[in-house]
Order: sequence, then C-alpha cells, then structure tokens
Amino acid sequence: MPSSPPPTVLLTCGDPAGIGPEVVALAWAATATHGRARLRVVADPAMIAASVMTRRGMPALGITAIPAADPRPSTADELLVIATGEPAETIAPGSASAAGGRQAAAAVNTAFALVRDGAAQALVTGPLHKEALHAAGYDVPGHTELLARSCGLPDDAASMMLWLPATHGPGGLAVVHATLHQSLRSAVAELSTERIVAAGGRLASLLTALLARPPRLAVGALNPHGGEGGLFGDEEARLIRPAVERLAAAGLTVGGPLPADTLFLRASRGEFDGVVALYHDQGHIPVKLLGMHRAVNITLGLPLVRTSVAHGTAFDIVGQGRADPTSMLSAIDAAVRLVAAGWRG
Repeated sequence: MPSSPPPTVLLTCGDPAGIGPEVVALAWAATATHGRARLRVVADPAMIAASVMTRRGMPALGITAIPAADPRPSTADELLVIATGEPAETIAPGSASAAGGRQAAAAVNTAFALVRDGAAQALVTGPLHKEALHAAGYDVPGHTELLARSCGLPDDAASMMLWLPATHGPGGLAVVHATLHQSLRSAVAELSTERIVAAGGRLASLLTALLARPPRLAVGALNPHGGEGGLFGDEEARLIRPAVERLAAAGLTVGGPLPADTLFLRASRGEFDGVVALYHDQGHIPVKLLGMHRAVNITLGLPLVRTSVAHGTAFDIVGQGRADPTSMLSAIDAAVRLVAAGWRG
C-alpha cells in the first residue's frame, strides 16, 4: 500500500521589517523536519531574497519561487517561496509601516487560504507588529483573532496557547489563556465559567495529541492567594471553581483554582502538563521566563493547525546577526507533530 505524501507546511515571516525573515531563513537551514514535511515560505519573493542576501548572519540559501501546487520536497539549502500576489513595496528594516503590515497580512491571508482549501496542512507564522497591522487597515489585535475571523468565527472561538517543549526528551509545559489580547480590565470583565471550560477542553485535546496520553491540568486563580476565601474577590468561588468541576466531570484530571504565584513553580517541576491562565500576562510572563526562545504559540479552537514563534518583531536587533531561530524551529516541529497526530484545532 503506497505511503501518504508528507504534509505541506507553510511559513510566514510576519512583519518583513522585523526579524521574522531572519528566523525563517535560519530555521529553514537548520530544521530536521524537511524529511517529514514539505516546507514553503509564503512571502513576497523579492522581500525574502533581499532579507536573506543583505542581513548579517544569514545562511547561504538558494531562493526559488514556486506555484502553490508544486510537489517538490524541500531541502535545507533551497528556500521555496509561494508569492502572495501583494504588489512589492520598499520596506525599511527596523520600523513599523503600513507597507510592512500589508505584506504581513497578505502572507497570512494567502497561507490561510491554501490551508483552508487543502493545498497545505499547517501554518507556522512569524511575529506581527500590531501598529503596522493597524496602519494597513486591519483592526485586529493579532494572528489569533485574524485567523478566527477568516474562519467566520468570533474572536473568542479561539484560544491562545504557549507550548514550552522539554529541553530533553518528550513532554513539556502548555499554558492556555481563557482571554485573548485585551486590556486587563476587559479580560476580567469578560472572564466566565464557559470561557474557562472551553479553554481547558481545548488544552486537553491539544496535549493528548502532543503527549499521546491524558494530560494533568491545573486552572489558575485570578486573585492573590486564590481570593483568600472571598476577602480579595469572589471570582474563584463564582466563576473558576465551577469551571474546574465541569472539566473534572468531563473526565479530565484537573485541579484548581490554584494561586498563580506558586502554580507555575509547581508546573515547572513537572506536577502539571498544562495550565489554564486567565489573562495574557498571567500565562506569558512565567513561560517566557522559563524559556522564551523555546516557546511556541499554538492557536486552539480553529479548524486548522497554526503554530507561531512566541517572540515579537525585535526591530531593535534587525540585521545585527542576533536573531535566534529556536522558537521558529520549535514551532515548525510542533506543527509537523500535530499534523502527524491528526489534530485539527
């Protein structure tokens, strides 16, 4: 019986004025996934060529523009580029611009359409710059919401998750967020039992695929010391504990609400596989302290595999040879693993 062809995985550079083109090129030359997947970069070919040829520390790569249907395998020394169709524009490295936002959005939209139509199986994204995206006319906080809307879904249909692979061997730590890119005031106002349950269920599905076993989950508290029995707030009793009970009733191994100031220490020591964080910084700060350059952003709740770097555009180090591709390498590996496991959102 003939074997299935390797999946096609699309990479986007994010904002071309940032380090996205650099980490894509560096990861392309270093990843071990070429034998397990056909990689392609979705970008303006002139932009990616200029970035690879002119920025310090770039690998010696050939660059070939190909149609989306081209079946050739990818190799570490030849970067294959699918054009976005967006008119070429001059973009100054290291600064936000509407032109950079347009190119970044065009790449994501083109790659999304290819995944939606079955021409590719996963999307791996570089870092966006939200100011540039807004200058280009896109009223979205980031990739998560842009992709949710492209799927015809509301923003809260998706959950943002950070995956920190183990430094050696299998396993790692996953943190899902019950709210998205928004102010702390609005995140607390929109927090609900339903959102916590949805985030926990999505996290369990993702971790089951990554770990090939049922995960151990924890849900963070919102208030200091878990609310101190209502002295510091009632969200633990009113919103969070009912969510934990519903997740447990669904058959998941889950604890909480647990005070966030000790929860992540316990998780980092292997007590939990995944944590439900209640707002952006509650989850992002500990993961980035534990291993920012290894971390991967994974979107949950959408009918596609999308992973991303966990860092920003780093305009201040563009072209200095300091870009670290580790997060992009982890994101590519996670995407290929999720496709192999048959996971889709």
